[in-house]
Amino acid sequence: MSGRSPAPGGLALIESLVNTLDVETGTDTLDTADARERFGLAEDDLPYARELRESLRATLLAHAGHPPHHAVTPLGDLLAAAPLLVTVDARDGTARLVPRRATAPGDEGPLLSRVAAAVAEALVAGTWTRLKACEAVTCHWAYYDRSPAGRSRWCSMQVCGARAKMRRYRAKEG
Repeated sequence: MSGRSPAPGGLALIESLVNTLDVETGTDTLDTADARERFGLAEDDLPYARELRESLRATLLAHAGHPPHHAVTPLGDLLAAAPLLVTVDARDGTARLVPRRATAPGDEGPLLSRVAAAVAEALVAGTWTRLKACEAVTCHWAYYDRSPAGRSRWCSMQVCGARAKMRRYRAKEG
């Protein structure tokens, strides 16, 4: 959908996960073995991965000032279960937040931890709210807003933005 460059850092993982579903056609690339492998998912992980994806999409819609597309589990509730670990390099003292594979029953796998680490990284970098979902109801594609004011509304001005402007124009004319 979008011709934009990928989001920076760990946000690229979130953007990529959200964009596994083409809302307009219903095509879900998580149905493919390649996509499941890319995200480290087993077939049994798909219901949870889809729940996480739609919670992320709802949050990205909120970043852009739009209501959620449908009721979802709040992202904060899902992230609360993420096993994360702060590591410190003994040589130079740098610290990182990294996913830790939990072994407890109900572990949702490494995807949740990777997403939580990406959110934490983006919070520190001040980029979290720049990851948004397209306003177009037939799209909701995730994109990183690089506009100076941080107010972009569509994944692509040439496609979704142009369609919205044409609809507004036709509504005024009719």
